[in-house]
Amino acid sequence: MEHLRILWKRKALIALVFFAGAISTTFYSLSIENVYQSSAVITPISEKDRGAGGLSALAQQFGGLAGISLPGAASSSEIINLLKSNILREKMIKEHNLMPVIFHKAWDKEKGAWKKAEKGFSLNPLAMISGLIGRMREARDADQEDAKGVPKIWDGLRELQRVVRISNNIKENTIIISAEFTDPEVSANLVSHLLATLNNHMSSEAKRVAQTNRQYLEEQLYKTADPFIKQKIYNLIAQQLETSMMAEVKENFAFKVIDPPKVPDRKIRPRRPSMVMLGAILSGISGIALSIILERLAVSRQRGA
Repeated sequence: MEHLRILWKRKALIALVFFAGAISTTFYSLSIENVYQSSAVITPISEKDRGAGGLSALAQQFGGLAGISLPGAASSSEIINLLKSNILREKMIKEHNLMPVIFHKAWDKEKGAWKKAEKGFSLNPLAMISGLIGRMREARDADQEDAKGVPKIWDGLRELQRVVRISNNIKENTIIISAEFTDPEVSANLVSHLLATLNNHMSSEAKRVAQTNRQYLEEQLYKTADPFIKQKIYNLIAQQLETSMMAEVKENFAFKVIDPPKVPDRKIRPRRPSMVMLGAILSGISGIALSIILERLAVSRQRGA
């Protein structure tokens, strides 16, 4: 009853805090940009599906040859490590010119150049909070931008680290690549670009390894006089040529796209109703707590007097 009396007495303060918190949360939720997610599902190509099963059997029969690495089907862990590597993502940024896309707010489309960094002061509370968060990020990443405000390649890699997610379903032997961005079309393009870069990288690497192996095998061919060994080397050379030809095709060489990326039609966040509801509840609790604290302080002062 004592608490109810306090709440009734301070009902104006509670209502003020409640509505102030609810309205502030509403405006804040409206100021946040919508974020869209696009994803793709891929699965590694096995040696059997790629037609390379004979290579492993041939290598076992031959007993191995020092100095040669036989190409095999890529595992899920190898593909995931490549997808997360800075080497692949840097290739993706450069090949598809993604810096103006990732940092679209700092890019002037009309002039085709980066905007000059401008720092001003605003009385808008949301703008002040946003500016404070920006300065904290700059302090954390001192080298985020150069003097002209032009993002560096490392900024692009950090941004991709934030927007791109890689997950592995071990049970189904699938890999899920997803990207979150404020533009739904860009989110789908990021996944497509990453898959294209991965495919080109793995096929180019397979061709390079096959070429190196073939040169080494041809050298060994002239060093041996044993006809049995020569026949095995000829078979290995044929397998290297086959690998190079398959890598030229590129499509479905190392992985198969089960579910390609699509442009999303709905945002994944922010969930504005939930944000407003949570803000209103927390504001109401804060108003009640503040009322009880103020009432206790007032009683203590009266007793002290």
